[in-house]
Amino acid sequence: MSVVVSYLPSPEGEAAITRAADEARDGGGPLIVVPSRGRRDELNAALERIRADGVQAEVADPDGDDITDFLLDLVRSRSARLLVIGLRRRSAVGKLILGSHAQRILLDADCPVLAVKP
Repeated sequence: MSVVVSYLPSPEGEAAITRAADEARDGGGPLIVVPSRGRRDELNAALERIRADGVQAEVADPDGDDITDFLLDLVRSRSARLLVIGLRRRSAVGKLILGSHAQRILLDADCPVLAVKP
């Protein structure tokens, strides 16, 4: 079964893709990377690093404007065993409110969600 990761070239995204690659390697399934739009150089470098470690990785480019819907639909259609997302550190006030995309993913995903910090 596959592992899906939402990737943005940032410390949070790097933490997410690294952990997702470990999970995919340990579980023997493919890693499906859902990148943010643009910035392909960083994505290609991350994919090269992951594949060099023996992880089978593929890219699923989001269609439409809502990446959250795309992730949730992908998890469902591919019967993913895990979805990995990166979370950024927040201020004391910000900790009271989880980002709306992260909250929706945590509540609506059809598989376990692993949220990682850098």
